[in-house]
Amino acid sequence: MNQHSDVKPGKIPFTGYQKLVVAILAFLQFTIILDFMVLSPLGALVMPALKIGPQQFGMVVSAYAFSAGASGILAAGYADRFDRKRLLLFFYVGFVLGTALCGLAQNFEMLLFARIVTGIFGGVIGSIVLAVTTDLFALEMRGRVMGVIQTAFAASQILGLPLALYLSTLWDWHAPFVLIVVVSAAVGILIAFYMRPVDMHLGQKQERGPFAHLRATVTEPRHLLAFCTVALLATGGYMLMPFGSAFTVNNLKIDLEHLPTIYLVTGLFTILIGPLVGRASDRFGKFNVFLAGIVVSIATVLFYTNLGPTPLFEVVVINVVLFVGIFSRMIPAQALMTAIPEPSKRGAFNAVSASLQQVSGGVAAVIAGSLVAEGADGRLEHFPRLGYVVVGASLITLFFMYKIHRAIPEKPVQV
Repeated sequence: MNQHSDVKPGKIPFTGYQKLVVAILAFLQFTIILDFMVLSPLGALVMPALKIGPQQFGMVVSAYAFSAGASGILAAGYADRFDRKRLLLFFYVGFVLGTALCGLAQNFEMLLFARIVTGIFGGVIGSIVLAVTTDLFALEMRGRVMGVIQTAFAASQILGLPLALYLSTLWDWHAPFVLIVVVSAAVGILIAFYMRPVDMHLGQKQERGPFAHLRATVTEPRHLLAFCTVALLATGGYMLMPFGSAFTVNNLKIDLEHLPTIYLVTGLFTILIGPLVGRASDRFGKFNVFLAGIVVSIATVLFYTNLGPTPLFEVVVINVVLFVGIFSRMIPAQALMTAIPEPSKRGAFNAVSASLQQVSGGVAAVIAGSLVAEGADGRLEHFPRLGYVVVGASLITLFFMYKIHRAIPEKPVQV
């Protein structure tokens, strides 16, 4: 499927089936990302409803990350031993069940358990999506593929989060999880009936047992730098995201009713930015686009975390710029690192990467919960500390990505 000898040099088109796969994977990512993201903007509702503070809420957010990290390690040894489509369906069903439990949770303990279950299954899905993408698309196409798939992030902002927040204010905070279960059922049907088996890797030689396969993947020298990079990439989102809505409402003094507007406008811009970033990554080089994203992110994070009461329009603009920076890092980084593992280790490599990302993100969420405190008036105190930690992690990540870039030759393509 990666043979394109009949096309003009420097230009690789998508087949009809490849376009269908990209659409299905983007649809799937929409539900996964929405489930993960929806809890953060609901923080302003969940904390008073369950009578919990920022530290306990940070535990709920990090529970997903830690359970996803553990399941990623356990699944890594088996990730290349099955048809990737069947593996995807198995974990997706578990994810839907975990999300349903979130919709039924009535106290802190129940919600914590539900997020653990959701993380066990949902946290592995992203690694399977990356393995499928790598199997079906040449490196010169992966920037565009990642750009489209990551528009699910923006789509969750435009369609999912505003609707979720509206349903939460109309009923209660459980409603968004019920919505995700309904949408996910439709996605599962699409995968089951329209995606072909993804089993080309099964014909290649592998280690005898799952543990040996995992050990070979983890100890591969060229994988280690990528694993460190992935772990640091998670820091920014996990540190700022859990307290985004509480910071916006209590520190920036934006009414709770205006939160959907912020996510809607931000999503409208980022859904356009995602494919453009993907195309730019293939055309100008993935590291070059990543570097631009780092610069934008650092400047925006330092400004954002030091804000006080701010007009709604300015908050919207800042959020748009922040997410442009995030997309410009995330898309090229993911596309570039798919070139590191060989086909017989792609599933295991991506599973370990996802595990490290989740665990490091969970650690970041816990650290964030300990760095900030809730004042008597509801304001989050010491929030700028998070910005400084994010900037430090970003600079180290930039150095690691440069070393990866030097090891992977890229050919620019016409897009």
